[in-house]
Amino acid sequence: MLKDIKERWIEESYTFRLLEHLREGLHGSPRMLIVAAHPDDEVASAGTVIRYAEDLYIIHTTDGAPKDPKYAKAASFRTRGAYARARRQELLAALRLARIPSARSMEAGFVDQEASFNLFALTLRLKEMISAVSPEVVFTLPYEGGHPDHDSTAFAVHAALRLIERETNDAPFLVEYASYHANGTMFSAMEFLPAKTETVTVVLTEEERAAKESMLNCFGTQSNVLKAFPKASERFRMAPLYDFTTPPHKGRLYYENFDWGMTGVLWRAKAKEALARLDIPGLI
Repeated sequence: MLKDIKERWIEESYTFRLLEHLREGLHGSPRMLIVAAHPDDEVASAGTVIRYAEDLYIIHTTDGAPKDPKYAKAASFRTRGAYARARRQELLAALRLARIPSARSMEAGFVDQEASFNLFALTLRLKEMISAVSPEVVFTLPYEGGHPDHDSTAFAVHAALRLIERETNDAPFLVEYASYHANGTMFSAMEFLPAKTETVTVVLTEEERAAKESMLNCFGTQSNVLKAFPKASERFRMAPLYDFTTPPHKGRLYYENFDWGMTGVLWRAKAKEALARLDIPGLI
């Protein structure tokens, strides 16, 4: 039965059929994994998947707490560790609303804003974690220059799946959820940069929107950030092939507006170095 469903999704539009299948409440959906950079990314961008998935796991590449103490202090915490623990508890509260056990939410163990400096190690860690979960579908962030941790997560997921495919001759389907990026001098949220793969827009019902807002309200430390994200719809697409050694778009990247210790030039140099160490050439 599941094989027939998957074949129909592939023939007609995998992403659309998958999301339609979930929202209709049909049984037999595949095991799914969401890989996010920070606690709240998954709810802000993929609340539909979280609400309806029968067999869902979540991995965060960072703990959501930067090393610079100003971020913890701004959130009224004395230490970075306390801030990280608070963000974890916010996530677990949101997942309880969706009836997802805490054991299904895992952390890769990297510090917020430092994933870019650990692309090789992050890729190997995700390869190990993804293999342990053994999902049929992986959802992750696009490569769009919004946040260096977002781009690093996208890189590591693509690279990890390439390594898994090299070893097993098989890999999960890879789907992206829209996040944010620079649109000229403006901030663009919940929209994708252009790509050759089809975008599926999920317009949330009043009930779905209320459920999503209840989950988002659990992230008290991120309330100001989350205000910038539209809540009426979500967007998904099959992940395109990326050349992580070239800019995701022309002009200034969104994260280059902030003093996060990373530029596009430096990030791409780190990506090129990691690709060489992983022995992954070309597009991934």
